[in-house]
Amino acid sequence: MSTTELPANHAELMDGVYRWQRHIYDLTRKYYLLGRDLMISGLDVPAGGTVLELGCGTGRNIILAARRYPDARFFGLDISAEMLETAGTAIAREGLSGRVTLARGDATDFDAGALYGVERFDRIFVSYSLSMIPGWEKTVSAALAALSPNGSLHVVDFGQQEGLPGWFRALLRGWLKKFHVAPRSTLREVLESESRRTGASFRFRTLYRGYAWLGVIGPRP
Repeated sequence: MSTTELPANHAELMDGVYRWQRHIYDLTRKYYLLGRDLMISGLDVPAGGTVLELGCGTGRNIILAARRYPDARFFGLDISAEMLETAGTAIAREGLSGRVTLARGDATDFDAGALYGVERFDRIFVSYSLSMIPGWEKTVSAALAALSPNGSLHVVDFGQQEGLPGWFRALLRGWLKKFHVAPRSTLREVLESESRRTGASFRFRTLYRGYAWLGVIGPRP
């Protein structure tokens, strides 16, 4: 999908939200976007592999993953031009521009071949982005369609805080709403359903008493 075909309302909304937030995003989010590093450590990228992050934001995750898997090539997609500007600067500063390619696009409907010249990826991951994407279920389907036959999709996002006090859930939901973030109550069901549809394996973990959920749709058993 080209930049001119992006859904204007959502792209403009995200640019508006993060025009200033992007400068302090990583500093503040490290305290409540939990489980990201655990997901990255579990990617187990093969040597020479290709990795796509949907909703790459400031580039924080893709930089950490590129350091951890130095033989892999990385690709990042985001709908926000503001976030991509920050990500590009950070990636260049880390000397990773030769291994990381960024593109602007809609995670629910993207053409990887047109954007990157790569049709399939060994690993795709989505970190705290599904809770911000309208029609997020389409992102799961689009990601699976872009996986190589032995590839895997890794998702970490807000859970339902089922093991935490009610007052904490209410406080968190109120805070997240200010940034147009809504934890997806059906995340597990959608991932499991998609794994069955594609005949893939499925693993799911509840982290920090339900604060975060981590799901992996892997190769066919």
